[in-house]
Amino acid sequence: MTSSAILRPPEQLRLPLAPGPDLELVFAHVFRRLDLRRPAPEIRAEYRPYTGLRSTIVLRGERVEIRISDLLAEAPAIVLEALAEILLGQVFRRRPSREARACYLSYVYSPAMRPRIDAVRRQRGSVRLLPAQGRHYNLKEIFDELNRRFFRERLKPPRLGWTLKQSRTLLGHYDSAHETISISRWLDLPRVTRDVVEYVVFHEALHMRYPVERNGPRRVVHSREFREAEKKFPKYAQIRRRLKQICG
Repeated sequence: MTSSAILRPPEQLRLPLAPGPDLELVFAHVFRRLDLRRPAPEIRAEYRPYTGLRSTIVLRGERVEIRISDLLAEAPAIVLEALAEILLGQVFRRRPSREARACYLSYVYSPAMRPRIDAVRRQRGSVRLLPAQGRHYNLKEIFDELNRRFFRERLKPPRLGWTLKQSRTLLGHYDSAHETISISRWLDLPRVTRDVVEYVVFHEALHMRYPVERNGPRRVVHSREFREAEKKFPKYAQIRRRLKQICG
């Protein structure tokens, strides 16, 4: 997608206020446009040096407090207006338009933004992991074997490790910025068979092969290609059922 396509104002979004507008003016402008039929609140908005692309909004009485990642400080006004519509919708229970969501996602998932986001995450944050060699399973050995079996060794080996805490809800995570795969220590137990651990590592490796995509206003974490590749894992359905039993 070209930059002109990314920044083209959607049909239902009005033109930006001016180049580099004040955040509080942007939110006030969007609040009026949404016609929420309530008195305009006091708006406090600022950029913050967050680790990633994070935005928060809190309603305190008649004051709205907004904090936005400084990664968006150079974003076009149309993108900031789209984000304002999304955030204001959260606190005033107004569903944002598809155009607003599409505009914002087009910008943050553009080829120019993704490297910047990852670079800031690497600079400002870190990932704490236990060694890949756990009590019962070695994640590096498992990944290397999977890389040979399923990816023809085309995946660049990430940093692998077990999580500090035992989580039954988040079993694995691939962090593209830090190039890490973390696996929950809940799986490093004798009652968990090796093929179950292999499947979880394989799932996270697929995130390396099939990154997050955008489909209109939606983020697609598990694309059709991702799902099809995942089902090629031996005994896929059986292992999924066993995982539910283990984490139930």
